[in-house]
Amino acid sequence: MTAHLSVLIGVAIVLGTLVDAFEVVLLPRPVRRPLRLNRYFFQCTWWIWCRLAVRLPAGPRRENFVGIYGPLSMVLLFSLWATCLISGFGVLQWGLDRLQSISQSSSLEREIIMSGDAFFTLGYGDIVPARPLARLLIILEAGTGFGFIALTVSYLPVLYQHFTTRDVQLIELAVRAGSPPTGIGLLRWHAAKGDMRQMDEWLREWEHWAGELIESHSTYPMLAFYRSQHDGYSWLASTAMILDACTLIIAGIEGGELMQAAATFAAARRVLDEISRSLGVTPLRLPRAQSLDGQLLAELTTVFKRSVPDWRGDDRTVEHISTLRQAYEPQLGGLSAYLLLPLPEWGSARPIDPEDRVKDQVIRQLIGRVGPNR
Repeated sequence: MTAHLSVLIGVAIVLGTLVDAFEVVLLPRPVRRPLRLNRYFFQCTWWIWCRLAVRLPAGPRRENFVGIYGPLSMVLLFSLWATCLISGFGVLQWGLDRLQSISQSSSLEREIIMSGDAFFTLGYGDIVPARPLARLLIILEAGTGFGFIALTVSYLPVLYQHFTTRDVQLIELAVRAGSPPTGIGLLRWHAAKGDMRQMDEWLREWEHWAGELIESHSTYPMLAFYRSQHDGYSWLASTAMILDACTLIIAGIEGGELMQAAATFAAARRVLDEISRSLGVTPLRLPRAQSLDGQLLAELTTVFKRSVPDWRGDDRTVEHISTLRQAYEPQLGGLSAYLLLPLPEWGSARPIDPEDRVKDQVIRQLIGRVGPNR
């Protein structure tokens, strides 16, 4: 490798790593460029982690294993950035040394060791550059290392703040919608209270939750890998429950009442679109119930008629429900298979685990386009 090529490679590694870290840590907007270091990092690590996870039986053991990936991936990503910066500065220093004095050029291993000493500001002093340009580069690397550590320390609280904001609203779902939550369970609870209008304020809160999710998960897609701290709950299952409930309200209430349901439906659907785009996930139809059972619809009609006189349970309702579900079911299925997150049934308390019923589809999804574009 020639000296000029060494310098170019070193500059490319350092600048590429700094740009990648800047876009992830500091840039407050999504980045759609496909050629990014962290994208390939998540592609490789998530693919490996999922291949190990699907070997475990569906249940708490697998969920605990997959739950480790989110926090661990950030530690590994920071380590990868540090390794790239140290290596890049070392290669750059080696190339500059060879350009200035080929006969006295040191080994690449020695320069990388000196680079690591400077990056972490250890100050051993065993290897000291003799030329002014080399010393200037050491000062630049020491400043970069100090700033990198500071950004790393300040970045994690921001990430966990978004995670906590996402999870705090899931706690109330058990009372209102059952465990795991379902859209039908939610409507039954409100119907039993005797006034479905109370759902307006509740759905407005979930519209705000969806808006925050769009902002945080499009900017930091790695948050999608973080499992909920509450067993049996997930942001994806909660989004599915909200969409199912809004679908029933929009399709079943005459005259377009409770328009808040339409606004919340649009926000929750955009959550799926934005996160699917950020993660590079393709739609996948999972075998959730494709239509409401006639007996279940008749039972719902009996319950809802008590508090919602305008509720209709006819064929038009069933057709409208089917149309609305086609707008979000494929995105739900793709994210469920990709993230190994189970989805709730419409009226059952039993969640659907993608590994149980569509194992081949899950594996094909995992070996496809894996990893966030963020």
